[in-house]
Amino acid sequence: MTLPTLTQATGPAFTRILGLGASRGDLVVPNEDIVAPMNSSDEWIRQRTGVIERRRASKERGVIDMSVEAANEAIEKSGIDASRIGAVIVSTVSNTVTTPSVAAMLADRVGATPAAAYDISAACAGYTYAIAQADSLVRTGLAEYVLVVGAEKLSMFAKPTDRTISFLLADGAGAAIVGPSETPGISKTVWGSDGSKWDAVGMDATYEQYRDGEAEWPMMRQEGPTVFRWAVWEMAKVAKQALEAAGVTADQLAAFIPHQANMRIIDELAKQLGLPESVVIARDIATTGNTSAASIPLATHRLLEENPEVSGGLALQIGFGAGLVFGAQVVVLP
Repeated sequence: MTLPTLTQATGPAFTRILGLGASRGDLVVPNEDIVAPMNSSDEWIRQRTGVIERRRASKERGVIDMSVEAANEAIEKSGIDASRIGAVIVSTVSNTVTTPSVAAMLADRVGATPAAAYDISAACAGYTYAIAQADSLVRTGLAEYVLVVGAEKLSMFAKPTDRTISFLLADGAGAAIVGPSETPGISKTVWGSDGSKWDAVGMDATYEQYRDGEAEWPMMRQEGPTVFRWAVWEMAKVAKQALEAAGVTADQLAAFIPHQANMRIIDELAKQLGLPESVVIARDIATTGNTSAASIPLATHRLLEENPEVSGGLALQIGFGAGLVFGAQVVVLP
């Protein structure tokens, strides 16, 4: 039997990020407001993490609200009509329901219906995962343009007495439009996971335990030393692999935009990469906090506002977190 030849989708050879959008929590929460229950101090938090204050969302401001705000800005800056968006990908661990997805609601709210829409759960690496998928969707012809959003309301999972991670957690959303390009704008992604450290970052109980009255509402916690060592030593290797995969060297970068997990981690990664002083390093964590999947696009958005001269240059972005999962790629900044 001779099978008929299938028609497969094809698309442009190259892609790039065309526009970015940002939305931060509407509440500014300084260290002084949270240290008492955890028996800590402003000085301790600053020395350990570099965080001075974090942005958190008020009760009436949800993940979808911040996603819409960030997405609309990204769409406007990209110069496209929302109806040309063929897929919407939202990376989040903060959806208030197991199903349906945040992405489906977002697609409707920004006028992208009937775009394919789905959420991914890759924690702090989620944005880099979504950029990799968006790149593939455009190049294979499955979507003309893709809306990527990293959005979190981590304050829902911040336990006031926790000293391992709660003081880092923040809320916000960052968005990007990925579309066709005449020249390469997104490099091959280096990504992966290490499930042997699955419980290093996560929740202190399951929803099943909460339902059965065996535990309180699940909150976030982490094994700080384990995560710090992994992020510093293993992610430096991943960052170098991403540069190699992109065919560029550290001195050719205009910016370095790591997940905003901890200022000490950011500084150590920059040191191990041997970044020259000409490379602008994103340090949005100081006044935004750790927004997981939203941290890289939020940091990129601020970096471009404060350093417009790097627009059009190359940036190495790397995300890493719960899972443990990681992803990195070199992109041309919009």
